[in-house]
Amino acid sequence: MEAAGARAPSSSEAAGFSHFMRLLLRIKEKLFTWNILKTIALGQMLSLCICGTAVTSQYLADKYKVNTPMLQSFINYCLLFFIYTTMLAFRPGNENLLHILKGKWWKYIFLGLADVEANYLIVRAYQYTTLTSVQLLDCFGIPVLMALSWFVLHARYRVIHFIAVAVCLLGVGTMVGADILAGRDNNSGSNVLIGDVLVLLGASLYAVSNVCEEYIVKKLSQVEFLGMVGLFGTLISGLQLVLVEYQDIVDIHWNWKIALLFVAFALCMFCLYSFMPVVIKATSATSVNLGILTADLYSLFFGLFLFGYKFSGLYILSFSVIMVGFILYCSTPTRNVEPPESNVPQLTSFGFDNLGLKIEENSQEASPIAM
Repeated sequence: MEAAGARAPSSSEAAGFSHFMRLLLRIKEKLFTWNILKTIALGQMLSLCICGTAVTSQYLADKYKVNTPMLQSFINYCLLFFIYTTMLAFRPGNENLLHILKGKWWKYIFLGLADVEANYLIVRAYQYTTLTSVQLLDCFGIPVLMALSWFVLHARYRVIHFIAVAVCLLGVGTMVGADILAGRDNNSGSNVLIGDVLVLLGASLYAVSNVCEEYIVKKLSQVEFLGMVGLFGTLISGLQLVLVEYQDIVDIHWNWKIALLFVAFALCMFCLYSFMPVVIKATSATSVNLGILTADLYSLFFGLFLFGYKFSGLYILSFSVIMVGFILYCSTPTRNVEPPESNVPQLTSFGFDNLGLKIEENSQEASPIAM
């Protein structure tokens, strides 16, 4: 027997509760699919690679007073050259290195230049401006990347994508606020204006490089991209190395610890370059850049033990906000102005953000028609 005064739920309340539970189930099915979880895992793997490069670079700078970003990049490009450019040299037909150079050498020179200078300008900017400026202005590459994807890759975004990007940038703002409160932004910079301009240029060149990478890996091949970047990146960074860092390299007091840090940096960078085309081919350059916003946070967590950083709960909040925005972005595929030839887009077609989600969406649209 029911207790006195107890009231049975009305039919409208029961219907409302049922509707709410169905809505939660739909959100779960939308946001926590295998493809989204795989995309998150791949994005965080790239973030850890970037974290490895940041930690080793800072350790070299703080403990051994070694500031040679071009030398570190040069070692990575040499690894790409020896592995992927060599693979291109032994490929037959149109995929052979000489055939590619005959038709597209000038395009790959431009790509190599953009990639090398993007890496160099961002690192060089730390000498002139503050950590806060670098972290905030580096995000300028994301809207540039979206604009280039719109015009070059014919990607068409939905409202949810712009909301997701705004959420990710809010997370970056939270991280910067935590840095200021923790006292990590003590350096005022020797010339803030020059530093800020360098960051904006570097972020824009990163966007150019990433869009070119997405086009090449989806229309041509991953090996071609890595092989040509390895070839021209080695030549350009080697020349720049002699011009701007020769004396810095001569002044290094080499020992096995410094050599080990250089090796660790090169391996992290090589893994980043090798895995990024795989992730971009499965998703897009924009989603990858949103996913790797967490790299700075991983570096901060390592810095708690290695460099004596102060912990702040805002770092956890920042990480959570960035991940929410990243999941929102990946939850809905972008559109392409060029309609696919079939319901299942080919892997070589470009402009699809999160290909697995696009396939799921197309199959769901096809089932009512079949019935």
